[in-house]
This record gives sequence, C-alpha cells and structure tokens, in this order.
Amino acid sequence: MAIMKLEPSVKDYVWGGRRLIDEYGKKAPGDTIAETWELSCYPGSESVIVNGEYAGKTLAEYISISGGKVLGKNITDPEHFPILVKFIDAKEDLSIQVHPDDEYAREHGHYYGKSEMWYIIDAAEDAVLCHGLNRKITKKEFKQRINDGTLMEVLNRVPVKKGDVFFIGAGTIHSIGKGILLAEVQQNSNITYRVFDYKRKDNNGKERELHIKEALDVARLEPEGERYQGVFSSFDCAYFTVDRKNTIESTDDGIHVKVGKDSFKHLLVTRGSGKIKNGDEEMEISKGDSLFLPASSGDHRITGRFEVLITYVG
Repeated sequence: MAIMKLEPSVKDYVWGGRRLIDEYGKKAPGDTIAETWELSCYPGSESVIVNGEYAGKTLAEYISISGGKVLGKNITDPEHFPILVKFIDAKEDLSIQVHPDDEYAREHGHYYGKSEMWYIIDAAEDAVLCHGLNRKITKKEFKQRINDGTLMEVLNRVPVKKGDVFFIGAGTIHSIGKGILLAEVQQNSNITYRVFDYKRKDNNGKERELHIKEALDVARLEPEGERYQGVFSSFDCAYFTVDRKNTIESTDDGIHVKVGKDSFKHLLVTRGSGKIKNGDEEMEISKGDSLFLPASSGDHRITGRFEVLITYVG
C-alpha cells in the first residue's frame, strides 16, 4: 500500500470549539473538539489506519509490523516516532505555557522535548497570540509576575492573520489566542508546563494544574525572533520539514509528491478537495484528510483544487 488514510485521536479541552466538527467533519464524543491528533504514534493517542489491508490498526502497529522500514533512513530510532501533527481550534484562549528541550525532557523521564510550528489556517479579525516576551526579565521577576497575576504585561502579544507561520522552539513562552484555527507540527511529545490559566476549572470543578518549578527551569526569558509571514512554501528546522502546496490560488491542476527512501511523508489537507493516485491506487481527498505515505512509495500525483501541508524528516 502506498496511500494510508488516518483517523485521528480526538481531544476536547475547556477551550475547544466546534469548527473541526462543523467544517472538517471530525467525529466527536461530545459537543466540541479542541484538537485532533492527525499523525500520531503517541501512546494512547495513536492515529488509526482506515483503508486497505491494515485498516483498524494503529499507525504504531503498522510501523512495528514493517520493522520500521516504512519510516525511511532519516528516522534512526523507529521505536520513537519523531513527529506529531494536529489541528487545533481555539474557541477560547489557551493557557500561557512553555515546553522543555530534549535534554530536560530526558532527565525527567521523557524521550522528546517539544518544539513546534504553527500554520494559521484561519483567524478572527482581532485574534492575537503570545510568542515569547516583550523584554528580557529575570527568573525572580518571572516568578513574581506568575504569583501576582501580572505575567501578561511582559508577554509579546502578536496580531495574527490567515497564512502566518510561527516557530515555537523549546523554552519559548507562548499561547494560542481565541478565534484561531491552526495546524501544528511538533516533536512527538505532550509535555506542557502551564504558568497561567485564568483560574479556569476542569470538568471536575478544579483549577487546572500549574507547573511553576518546571517552567522556571526551562523558560527562555527574553524576546524571540520574528514570525514568518507572507507566502509560506516551506519550513525547515532540526526536527522536521513542512512544505505547503496550494492549487486553489494558482493555475496548476495538481502536484507530484515523490516519496523516496529518506523519509515517509504525511499529507494534511487544510482546504479544498481532489484526488491522489499512486500506480493502481487512487483515493478522493478533501479538507481535513490525513494521509500517511510510506518511505520508498514512489511518485504520487494529486489533482484538484486544494491546499496541503506535507511533513517529513529532512
């Protein structure tokens, strides 16, 4: 098989909305969805293959059956899948948070830290997110502002619009603001240290846990670099590469996606619809679809009017 359609693991948190249900056709156990983990081998939250001979198996099970060969030679440790890809719908503001790097994560019982990329699919006219600090501060001031509720005064609050791209490196204090729908590509980690959460309560009526000590250990207490803006065609960092292909706003009627021996490729359809073909295999695709293309699966032709994010290990 050269084309595997994935069903995501669905997450609902206190800040989630309905866009992934109403606009992307995602199935929810309740009334809202905060995140869908579209490409995931995270334990307990794995994507599931829905077509072909491996239908019903998790992506992790399929990788294990293959002996890791479907990942490609750039993935040196097949037992630890490197990437997690999500849709995120922020109906309300997310918590102010920070993630550790690999070294800190491994010192505390985890395999990966968490660096991530955000691609803004859509945003309300007044949407804002937090990306680092607006000035350098000390740990003492950081802790004091957490305790007295004034942390927002030193956060770098950035107006956002559709098409913006941000890199959130490990150690960057950040938050997604309400009214933002985005795709996130990140390391395969779920370590989040919350430092402020508006005194919100979980479904059990308890204020959500903060992680002040850990945040003090890992947070980078100075301004970050500029965001990426304009026409996003490719993003590359130490952990993954993401290419964006768009035939909606071009005269192209399709694209070729070649999957060689170096890495698998993951396709996330963010807009539009079309058809993907590899040899005798053919599949209709539409907004919200998530596809895994195994390493060495060759040339895939995608036709139609669509926008797709292609993620791989470069």
